[in-house]
Amino acid sequence: MSGGSYYVPASSKWPVLASLALGAMMVGTGTLLVFGVAGMPVMVVGLLAVLGVMTLWFRDVIHESRSGLYDAQMDRSFRWGMGWFIFSEVMFFAAFFGTLFYVRTFALPWLDGEGAKGVAALLWPDFTASWPLLEPPGEGIEGPRAVLSPWQLPLVNTLILVGSSITLTVAHEALKEGYRTTARHWLAGTVLLGLCFIVIQGVEYYEAYAHYGLTLHAGIYGATFFLMTGFHGLHVIIGTIILIAILVRVSRGHFSRDDHFGFEAAAWYWHFVDVVWIGLFTFVYVF
Repeated sequence: MSGGSYYVPASSKWPVLASLALGAMMVGTGTLLVFGVAGMPVMVVGLLAVLGVMTLWFRDVIHESRSGLYDAQMDRSFRWGMGWFIFSEVMFFAAFFGTLFYVRTFALPWLDGEGAKGVAALLWPDFTASWPLLEPPGEGIEGPRAVLSPWQLPLVNTLILVGSSITLTVAHEALKEGYRTTARHWLAGTVLLGLCFIVIQGVEYYEAYAHYGLTLHAGIYGATFFLMTGFHGLHVIIGTIILIAILVRVSRGHFSRDDHFGFEAAAWYWHFVDVVWIGLFTFVYVF
């Protein structure tokens, strides 16, 4: 249906089904965390349901767009929506970076005796502030045996992500100039670089667990390391899936020189993921 200058979609079952699928996934996840493997089937079913609903919902949006139902006002709505979504992601990672800075700037000096020497001496009299915490600061707390060098796999992944932003920009410019084949090739290269990043991070995690003693239980350093790099890795996986979907659409001729916001939105997301990684490489690996 069309309501004046703004597209008004017909009634849709997808929001309700998406809510039910997300609820099932969350119930399964909670059950898994509390009661163990008993929650795994519900979580998997919920996850598959979420993916199925997203796929079918996006299919309908693509069909509406291809049918010419969207106008300039709808395009602005999509742009604002994507902008606010990325802003929410900025705040999401800002909380993690804030935690990291708080621990390193305030918590460690306090535990070392600064500002509250009596309390620190009572808790861990032999504690010495350092980052990362390679030695156990107290009974029951373990630190990693060593930390990953930033100039090996992390540097390779940094170059890969920065390179992927370049290839994606080339693909975008090619699409705007009408060179669809060139855009498809450069976009395929971006997808390949994203897959390489995921594989290398998997290798890095194996090395951290198997050879460095760097686990989720390795004190605050291990917790912040895996929390921040793990969520970023999840975003890379999601971004790669999005780029694969965009690659399929480019191959099918879904975008034109002047109408390709789906491509632009995917590019915004990927560039955001790239910027976050540069922050992680700087403050988690190097300093």
